[in-house]
Amino acid sequence: MSDIRKHAVEQTSRLHLRNAADEPMYADGEDGNPDPSKPMVAVLYGPGSRQYAKAAAARNNRLVDALKKKGKTEKSAEEQTRETADFLSACTHSLEHVDYDGLQGEALFRAVYSDTSIGFIAEQVGKHIGEWGNFKKASSTS
Repeated sequence: MSDIRKHAVEQTSRLHLRNAADEPMYADGEDGNPDPSKPMVAVLYGPGSRQYAKAAAARNNRLVDALKKKGKTEKSAEEQTRETADFLSACTHSLEHVDYDGLQGEALFRAVYSDTSIGFIAEQVGKHIGEWGNFKKASSTS
């Protein structure tokens, strides 16, 4: 017999953020040029984590509440963006080498994920956390 839990996934995963041209992003160095030692990274809670489960439950509860209100499920673009930002923020542990008006923590996450001019970031974060394979444990033989 083999313990099935040996296949459990990690709670978090690191995602090196990419720009709209699908190039890895780096924070600026002292010379104003991208510094390869400062990758812009999102550390994300995955589908096997308590944080993800809580965020997914909150998202589902909002949908049920909307259905209870006379079946109104249509949302404005602003409402959709806000709800996506809420979910992704709840699934974010940290953002490394990312600045947005000096914000930190959840305020930073929300600002980044709500800004439609950099919507490619929310899109790639959402895609990353939706794939269990991104949270697999490192092989003990590697």
